[in-house]
Amino acid sequence: MTIRPPARHVTVLTGGVSAERAVSLSSGAGISAALREEGYEVRVLDAGPDLGAIVAELGSHRPDVVFNALHGRLGEDGAIQGVLDWMNIPYTHSGVRASATAMDKAAARAVFRAAGLPVAEGAVIDIADFPAADPLAAPYVIKPLNEGSSVGVEIVRPGSNRRAAIAAAWTYGPHALVEEFIPGRELTVGVMGDRALTVTDITPNPAQAHEFYDYAAKYAAGGSQHILPAQIHPDAFAQALEMAVAAHRALGCSGATRTDFRYDDTRCGDGPGRLVILEVNTQPGMTPTSLLPEQAQTQGVGYGALCRWMVEHAACRT
Repeated sequence: MTIRPPARHVTVLTGGVSAERAVSLSSGAGISAALREEGYEVRVLDAGPDLGAIVAELGSHRPDVVFNALHGRLGEDGAIQGVLDWMNIPYTHSGVRASATAMDKAAARAVFRAAGLPVAEGAVIDIADFPAADPLAAPYVIKPLNEGSSVGVEIVRPGSNRRAAIAAAWTYGPHALVEEFIPGRELTVGVMGDRALTVTDITPNPAQAHEFYDYAAKYAAGGSQHILPAQIHPDAFAQALEMAVAAHRALGCSGATRTDFRYDDTRCGDGPGRLVILEVNTQPGMTPTSLLPEQAQTQGVGYGALCRWMVEHAACRT
């Protein structure tokens, strides 16, 4: 077996061309600074629309590891992972198959169902048909099939007349995913390797008029309150930890992930309530307001140590 020497030269891929470009730039800035403090030689590469330029830069400087800090399409969906596998450059986070499956919400739902994990009732629809009738009983959620950070997510309430407006403004392809709206709370669980970290209860700041944990609530300072460990029924807490690891494994993920849940404790009395998996994020944010670093810190893993762990677990995933 060939033993790879410790990585010293790391290229941080950041920016990208998705709707999450700003988030990626923020993650990349934090990661780059942390890795330099950890003693790595770091280059920062803003992955723009010219794939040839990205390949040329990586081929010219040939890093020991690429830290993939991209979010969203082309950076998180298996596309850049395939390029790095082809170039035989180790990279952080999950490989092609796990990344592509997790990013495709319909495909991920099928994997979760097959693994016996709970998902909301839902279906894929043609967005052109959406204005004509409600595809589910309201309230329900409509979301893009392959975006992250709650980009494009809308809640349709009973009596709403917004279907035509939503369809007219839709820029996320010809299809959408609709799911039943699960009342209650939003929870998230980070996973490092094969262990779950803790459960965070996320509450959007009501003073900022967030209807749910949307893009602004995720990344604006003061946009949400993070309670960790979550103050929920102990059985639900344990289930969330187990489900996050199970979802990570079912998708075939590597490195760190974060699984988001809806938790309906509105009608459970003294029981544990209902947990539903929303999605697995194969490249969790690393911004100042991000959840994975916050969870890792509670387990004694600081931001720099978390970045170092990701580099040490980098690999080609073919």
